[in-house]
Amino acid sequence: QVQLVESGGGLVQAGGSLRLSCAASGRTFSTYNMAWFRQPPGKEREFVAGISWNGRNTYYADFVKGRFTISTDNARNTVYLQMNSLKPEDTAVYYCAVERLPWRAVVPTRAADFGSWGQGTQVTVSS
Repeated sequence: QVQLVESGGGLVQAGGSLRLSCAASGRTFSTYNMAWFRQPPGKEREFVAGISWNGRNTYYADFVKGRFTISTDNARNTVYLQMNSLKPEDTAVYYCAVERLPWRAVVPTRAADFGSWGQGTQVTVSS
């Protein structure tokens, strides 16, 4: 099992930026895809962005394309989510996650396909 700890959330004005970090530890996960999800108030958890295990491919939900960027450090011990041009509708608890199965060519978008989750970090965007 992988342990994940998110940080970097907070309160920001619309149009501003935040950079979320997810520190990973535990078993090796170098062959597992990783992703960011978010859960807005009163809504279900939704896919935000993903990165393939080999770092060659990234995936984004339509509502964040051109605004958010997912990346990892060289050792893949930390996953980042750079969020620019934030909107009030981006307000949510943001979670990082590791996929259940290794070696997958594409990153899934269903929360049920991810087995390891962080505790979440709150992002609030004011208008």
